[in-house]
Amino acid sequence: MAADNAAKEADPQTNSSTVKRPLYEGSTQYKSWRYSPEQLEQIRTSLNVAAVSVIRNTFEADEPGSSEDVLFLNANEEQLLVKLYITKIPQLCGHFRFPEEVEATAISYLKRFYLKNTVMDWHPKNVMLTTLFLATKTTNNPISLESYTSNIPKTSSSDVLDLEFLVSQSLNFEFAVWHAHRALWGIWLDLQSLPDVSEDLRPQDVYDIAIKHVRASRFTDAELIYTPSQIALASLALASPVLAERWADSKAVAGAAQPFSATLDPTLGSIKYIITQMGHPPDVEAVREVDRRLKLCKNPEKVPGSKAYLARQVAEQQRAEEKRNKKAEDVRRAITEGGDPFGSELNEDEKAKQLAELDDDD
Repeated sequence: MAADNAAKEADPQTNSSTVKRPLYEGSTQYKSWRYSPEQLEQIRTSLNVAAVSVIRNTFEADEPGSSEDVLFLNANEEQLLVKLYITKIPQLCGHFRFPEEVEATAISYLKRFYLKNTVMDWHPKNVMLTTLFLATKTTNNPISLESYTSNIPKTSSSDVLDLEFLVSQSLNFEFAVWHAHRALWGIWLDLQSLPDVSEDLRPQDVYDIAIKHVRASRFTDAELIYTPSQIALASLALASPVLAERWADSKAVAGAAQPFSATLDPTLGSIKYIITQMGHPPDVEAVREVDRRLKLCKNPEKVPGSKAYLARQVAEQQRAEEKRNKKAEDVRRAITEGGDPFGSELNEDEKAKQLAELDDDD
């Protein structure tokens, strides 16, 4: 099914109502987490501009004129830092021997989190650790929190737990992720059943090369723009153009004007460009400079011990206290007015009537 999706999603002829919709189109990933490159740029730029405005105002409220010399991060610099911590996830998964499903899911969670938040509010290090821990649970590969944090230097349980709800909320509590590595395996199995594809044409090293391209795609925005099956097919095309073409043509609709592989070429070309040009870790020195500047422009409301942080804590405590007082007052008012906040007790006649109705239902 995953393999068939690549063909259906790229062929305009399959929009006919007679064609069964792929399962992928019913997923939250299809409905909530697909964007064009322009949309991604707009989202990230808007988040960045809004964050800079809030942080600048916070600086000014604390000390007028203090924000004039601050060099805030732009959206591209934020993404550079996020990309660095994406590359840390495979390293941690190798250390813990987590399966590939956990690794791919954690990376997806991290990317999605920063479509709702900025690094100037939440540093990627702890968010990365939280997304990985969350992924172990959502993929049914759980590890105890103690075992997890004790094997990561300078990490406490609170570093993970304090952000778990925020991360889940930012994901809209949509935890299921469809991955390109599973789609690639589906295509590879499909190739074994094609009559014109002998074993000599599909040696194991072709699959090994293709899966490396899939893993490289995780360092890019490919999964936010294209479907898992399209990424998988593009990865196969990088490893063996002949196999990718034969698989695509095997999915052609009868009577098509041109080979199906030709229809797919523009989409696959864009994905291959993204993988080969952007599917690599960022320059470490460039990221260090970004991280150094982040220390100077991070939202002070998120920095424990700062004036803005303490002021926010006081304000939140006051709101919580007001809420508790209002609730207590509502209870007192209900009691003094002769009512019962938990509802009035049934008299004997009402009890008998309800019991009789239950007997009738039986």
